[in-house]
Amino acid sequence: MPLIWCSISGHGYGHAAQVVPVLNALARLVPDLKALLRTSVPSGFFEPRLTIPWQLSPAQQDIGCIQNGPLTIDVAGTWSAHRTLHTDWETKIEAEASLIRQARPRLVLSDVSHLGIAAGAAAGIPTIGLCSLSWDLVLEPFVDPAEPDHAVIMRQIREAYANADCFLRVAPGLTVTAFRQMRDVGPIAEPSGPQTATLRQAVGATPSEKVILVGFGGIALQTPPFEHMEAMHGFRFLFDGPVPAGLSRVSSLSAVGLPFKHILASVDLVLTKPGYGTTVESVALGIPVVYVRRYNFADEQSLVDYLQRHGRSAELSLDAFHQGQWEPAIREALAQSPASPPPPLSGAHDAANILHTYF
Repeated sequence: MPLIWCSISGHGYGHAAQVVPVLNALARLVPDLKALLRTSVPSGFFEPRLTIPWQLSPAQQDIGCIQNGPLTIDVAGTWSAHRTLHTDWETKIEAEASLIRQARPRLVLSDVSHLGIAAGAAAGIPTIGLCSLSWDLVLEPFVDPAEPDHAVIMRQIREAYANADCFLRVAPGLTVTAFRQMRDVGPIAEPSGPQTATLRQAVGATPSEKVILVGFGGIALQTPPFEHMEAMHGFRFLFDGPVPAGLSRVSSLSAVGLPFKHILASVDLVLTKPGYGTTVESVALGIPVVYVRRYNFADEQSLVDYLQRHGRSAELSLDAFHQGQWEPAIREALAQSPASPPPPLSGAHDAANILHTYF
């Protein structure tokens, strides 16, 4: 049974959301394919999505950014976590490489852990990077010249990336420079079919009410303005997290009983940050997006450009978000028409055709 070792960043769920469709597409080309998922993403994410045999090997593969909720990067905490990861760096690479050798995969695929890439190369296994960004570009704006270890960490990340056989840049993606060879693939997403009637019944929506998903990805949002949400007539809200008792217009996702992908396909609008998976799926589904920008995350502008070109969207300022002044942006996004049709979701197929050559 051919094995692919997948080193997947646990920074949110966007990286896993890129890898899963590629594995599903690759399985149509490689009979009996099995995946070993080396990641801190929980198994519950993969169970409704991944169609091939897989085994989870829980392990942190990179840092990405340490965040105080989905909208604020803890810069000092981010560098502190990277210092810890990069302590005894060569020893950690060799320890990971030893596990890869024992598993004997045909290929190492990393989205986009520099540890996974360095270990795959050290194990002598063909190693491919896959992502719409790279962590050196995410960290670059936060490098402090007065902190020499920042430069050391950046160098180690880029040296690791340079060991990859190839990098598959997923559209819409950044101008990644650390890899020796790069190939472009299309957008990656696997939207589900809607279950609109089931969802609307579950949240008690009347025919005239719009159902809005408030979801910020795998990093939990702790304090949305619940009182303002409850006061917005004409809308029902689904929140990805606990909801206080006594609210009639706000429901928790966990109480609905549908997988997230079906919920996303069934709502009238999504309120979120510009993150890869939700952005590309919403555009493909034609679902309006109200987005709250962070203005300091490397791939945000490329995703906003994608939304404005191919989707129905409106920006909500951070202050307006916290104050619950959502309705103008919601109505603006609902009234939008896309400037141009979205590109086909060819990325999983494109990547699978490239990876197939290694099997």
